Amino acid sequence: MKLSDVVAFMGHQVHVCRYREAGTLLGWMGRDLRGRRVLDVAGGDGYWAGQARRRGAEAVSIDLARKKMLYGRTLAHPPALIECDALRLPFGDGSFDAVLSVCAIEHFADGGTSLDEMARVLKPGGEIFMSADVLSRADAWPKLRDAHKAKYHVQHTYTHDSLRRLMDERGLDLVRHSYQFRTAAAERLYLSLSTYGGKVGFNAAAPLAPLVALGDRRAPNERGSIVLIHARKRAA
Repeated sequence: MKLSDVVAFMGHQVHVCRYREAGTLLGWMGRDLRGRRVLDVAGGDGYWAGQARRRGAEAVSIDLARKKMLYGRTLAHPPALIECDALRLPFGDGSFDAVLSVCAIEHFADGGTSLDEMARVLKPGGEIFMSADVLSRADAWPKLRDAHKAKYHVQHTYTHDSLRRLMDERGLDLVRHSYQFRTAAAERLYLSLSTYGGKVGFNAAAPLAPLVALGDRRAPNERGSIVLIHARKRAA
């Protein structure tokens, strides 16, 4: 295994939330993706699209971060990496069977336009697997909230209901959703790590992931720091 793959594994999978977040979305997508075209919107270095490729998909990852994409080309299972704007996807209508997007929509000034594009490039019956910042209780810790939003350029937050409404307007039906970091303690942990810990802090907190997951299973699936969404495009 190359050093770049080890670094990518540490950054994406040895992480208190990212593996469970993206891993859940990929689990919903399925283990056998042969014959399916998958697009990862704002996929950075393309790591998670690469995991879809390992499952047999024809995978494409788009982003504007050229440095990350150049790094992604060095990984063991790189997808096709295309530098482009998520609000102007350079693909024809109905080009993909599935769209993946891991905590990206909150960074767009116009989340609705990004969903327009995701829906447009999906085939009828195609599926979207995405996550978004919710920060349900963030107003209880305004300094952490504001620091998180500033550090990660969070322009909007979403709930499964607000995303359901946006998707319904674009011909997408919500299939299921799941919140992560559902308890108040877990939400504060998430905000504290994002504000003070960064990538190193999130990785150092990885041993807490099973406790967070246990807390999530015991708490109502109504709020949290991150929401995961699975939606399907209506047949034409």
